[in-house]
Amino acid sequence: MIQYSCSHGGVYSVDPRLVRVDFSSNVNPLGISESVLKILRKNLPKISSIYPDNEHKNLKKKIINYLDSGLSYDSINIGNGATEIIYNFARAFVRKQVIIPYPTFCEYELASRKIGAKIKHVPLKDWKLDVDSISEKTRNSDAIFLCNPNNPTGLFSYELVEKLVDKIDSSIKILIDESFIEFVDETKHPRTFIEKINEFRNVVVLRSLTKSFGLAGLRLGYSVSHPSMEKKISHNKITWNINGLAQLAGITALDNLSHLKKARKIITGERELMYARINHNLSSFSAIKSDVNFYLIRLSHGHCRQIRDLLLKKNGILVRECSDFKGMNDKYIRVAVRTHDENLELFDALESLDK
Repeated sequence: MIQYSCSHGGVYSVDPRLVRVDFSSNVNPLGISESVLKILRKNLPKISSIYPDNEHKNLKKKIINYLDSGLSYDSINIGNGATEIIYNFARAFVRKQVIIPYPTFCEYELASRKIGAKIKHVPLKDWKLDVDSISEKTRNSDAIFLCNPNNPTGLFSYELVEKLVDKIDSSIKILIDESFIEFVDETKHPRTFIEKINEFRNVVVLRSLTKSFGLAGLRLGYSVSHPSMEKKISHNKITWNINGLAQLAGITALDNLSHLKKARKIITGERELMYARINHNLSSFSAIKSDVNFYLIRLSHGHCRQIRDLLLKKNGILVRECSDFKGMNDKYIRVAVRTHDENLELFDALESLDK
């Protein structure tokens, strides 16, 4: 039996002792906020010794207020990171076959394979959703996994996503992973499918507090759907799946939106700076436009894994090599947008490898 693996970035994807700056993880460049840290330190003794709220009532209330969409408590599902909800979605709705546009986040395929489902892959067309090809392959399919903004390529237009959802039979469940949408430039006026969940009762929208608020180590995500969908997903949830510290961190983070707004402003400016520097000054690397907190860099020569290892060994900089993304070759690395000084370090390191 073939064992399917799913690779990720992050410091533990290599020898963590070598990593000074991690550009391979697409999280808030400011990390966790001081306000969250302060609350966690203050409440650590108490929270560590009591069982957490298994219904996540206060966190759900904060999420509903944050989304400002008139949602009910039974429309929200809380996960140990967005990844837990991907697996619970698969357990609830996947039986025989799923459709996954690619390249994309590998956990959709891994979760579906664990159910024993067949995977129908549909390649992107010029980095865009091929709505017609996806809809043509829906026969005998249980679900579609759709990442938007897509990891690793960036934002799909809302109109294309809506066109796809409109064309799909309502018996087919659709997971729309919006884990990076809060990093999209405000000038793009990104729309979320959360506003449509009562109209399209086969859609589940996934979000990640992990990425938006720098809570990667605490693991916290949520989904929004019609209550009938939420009930089936939560059926697979284990008791006390979210620890007390993660719940408190999420509640506090959603009270401090200035942290996210500051990060979004940094991302917009720094990403444009890096585009200009890389594309105007380097011949071996070209940065591909993105609307989110990460972007692809195309290599004119060399293997992406070799470039990753050189940057790590010489500079302590970790980037995400993309050869293990289905549909991508060995000519791409993916980098997160970080703080100004860190981004300049990356540019200088790339410049030293430029030929």
